[in-house]
Amino acid sequence: MTTSSSQKIAKLYSSAPPSKRQEKDFIAFLKNRYGEDVVFTWVECGDFDGGFRLEVNGDVYDWTTESKLKQLENALSSVDFADSNYISLVKQTFEEWHPRVIKEEVGEVSSLGDGIATVTGLAHVRYGEILCFSGGEKGLVLNADENEVKCILFDDESLSVGDKAYKTERTAGVPVSDEILGRVVDSLGTPIDGKGDFRADEVMQIESPAPTIIERSPVSEPLKTGILSIDAMFPIGKGQRELIIGDRQTGKTSIAVDTIINQKDKDVICVYVAIGQKASSVKRTVTILEANGAMDYTVVVFSSASETASLQYIAPYSGCAIGEYFMNKGKDVLIVYDDLSKHAVAYRALSLLLGRSPGREAYPGDIFYLHSRLLERSAHLSEKKGGGSMTALPIVETQAGDVSAYIPTNIISITDGQLFLETDLFYAGQRPAINVGLSVSRVGGNAQTKAMKKAVGTLRLELAQYREMKTFAQFSGDLDDSVKEQIATGKALNDMLVQPVGKPYKEWEEVALLVVSLAGITAGCGKDAIRKFFKGFLKRFETERPDVCRRIENQGVLSDDDKSAIVKRAEEYFATFEA
Repeated sequence: MTTSSSQKIAKLYSSAPPSKRQEKDFIAFLKNRYGEDVVFTWVECGDFDGGFRLEVNGDVYDWTTESKLKQLENALSSVDFADSNYISLVKQTFEEWHPRVIKEEVGEVSSLGDGIATVTGLAHVRYGEILCFSGGEKGLVLNADENEVKCILFDDESLSVGDKAYKTERTAGVPVSDEILGRVVDSLGTPIDGKGDFRADEVMQIESPAPTIIERSPVSEPLKTGILSIDAMFPIGKGQRELIIGDRQTGKTSIAVDTIINQKDKDVICVYVAIGQKASSVKRTVTILEANGAMDYTVVVFSSASETASLQYIAPYSGCAIGEYFMNKGKDVLIVYDDLSKHAVAYRALSLLLGRSPGREAYPGDIFYLHSRLLERSAHLSEKKGGGSMTALPIVETQAGDVSAYIPTNIISITDGQLFLETDLFYAGQRPAINVGLSVSRVGGNAQTKAMKKAVGTLRLELAQYREMKTFAQFSGDLDDSVKEQIATGKALNDMLVQPVGKPYKEWEEVALLVVSLAGITAGCGKDAIRKFFKGFLKRFETERPDVCRRIENQGVLSDDDKSAIVKRAEEYFATFEA
C-alpha cells in the first residue's frame, strides 16, 4: 500500500483484531481528530491482552493494563498513609477512579552520533527530562528546539536511527541510602567495586535548586583539614567552598585526600568525585583511604577518562546529590570535585556536539552557570532545615600557573577562597606548596577555634617579612644581626609548615607547633632537625601534659598558663635535644 506524504498512518496494536463496529468507531474518531486523510491499519501484538495502543504519527492513545495501573498509582499518590483513616481514603479513591485513554507523545530517533541523539515528534518534552528508548537506553534532554530535541546518551551501543523515544516526565536521579558508604559508584549510582548492589532508600535528583538565603546559617564551625598551613592561615568552615588550584602534579589531590583522612571519628561524611581520571589513579586513592580507615565514611563517584562526555558531565551533580542526601539528614558532608577543569572540557565537547555557539576558548555561553549551580548547593543549613552542612573542595588545574584563564577565574569568583599551589615551591620541597600571597579564605577567623586564633598570632606577618628579607638578602652580602635573626626565624617557620603526605595533625598538635615556632625556639635549626625535634616533643608533651591536649582538642581554648606550659616544656626538651 502506498501513501502520500500528507497522509497520516494510524496503527492499532492489540492482541485481537477489532470488530467491524469497533473499527468504524476508530475511523470516525480519527477523521474527527485528524481529518479525512488518515489510513487505519491493525497490528497484532500479544502484549496488550484486553487492551490496545493506537499510534498516529507521534501521538499515542494508551488503553493497556500498564497505563491503567499508572493512572491508579497517580490517583493513590494523593492518599496520606499517615492518616489513621487511610483505608477509607483508599476505598473512596477506588470508587471514584475511572481509567481513561491517555494521549501520549512518541518520538523517533532521526539522527545519532558521538553520544548525541536527535529526536523528532516530542513537542511537549522538558529540558532536563529523561527519555527512554525502545531498546531500554536512556538519554537526558539538553536541547529543545521547535521541531526536535537533542539528548545526551548514557549508553548508545544498541540504539539506532528510527528507534522510538518515550517521555518519562522524570529528571535524572541517583539511588542513595546509608549503605552507599564505603562504595565506589559510577555517575549513575551503579556500584563498580565488585561488592554487589546496595539497598536504595531514596532517589535524589542530580539537579536540584540550591538552598535559599533564609535556609542557610552563617559558616562558623571549623572543618579541620589536619594540614597546619591551611588550618592556621586559611581556615575552612563547614558549608564553605574552598578552591584548590594549581598546575598538575603539585599536590592538589593530596590535600583533598588528607582532609578526608582527617575526618575520621569526626562524624563527617565524605564524597570524592573523580572526573575524567585514570582508573589506576583512582584505585590508588581508594587504597590510601582504605589503609587509613577512611572508606568507612566515604563514597567515591568515578567517571573515568575512557567514558563518554555525558557521564563525565553528570558525575559531579550525582556526587552532590549523594552529599545532599546526608546533609538533609542533618549530617556534615565534605565533597571533593577532582577536577572541574576536566568537567568543563566534557561540557564543552557536549555543547559543540549539540550545535551551541562557542564563545571564549570555545566554551559555551552558560559555562559559568555550569559550575555556579553546582557549587551553590554547598551550604550550612539553618536549624529549621536540620542544621546539616556540605563543604566543597573543588579542584582546578592551571596551565603554567595562569590563574587568569577562563575556567579558573570563573570558579574563583564562585568560591569563598582559594589555595594556590605553586610549582616552584613544590620543587623546592615546600609541601604542601601553598603560595601564602595568592591564597585566601574569605571565611577567615570565623572558622577557627579560640585556641587556633591565639596560637596563630603573627604567623602570616612573620612569613611575609621573611619572604621580603630573603629577596633583599640576595642582593646584599653584609646583613646586620637583626636581619639575620629575622631570616632564621622565618626559615624555621617555613620549615615547620612542611608536612608529610598522609600525616594530618590533631588540633592540639597544630597549636603546639605554632606556639613553639613563634616563640623562636627552633630558629636557626635545619629542616631535618626541626622535623626530628617536633616528632619527639609532641610525643613527650602528650605523655606529660594530657590535660592541656584535651582542653585544646575538646574545648578549643588555649589559656596563658597552657601556652606557657607548652613553651617551657619545649625549651626543656630542646636543651636535651641539642645535648
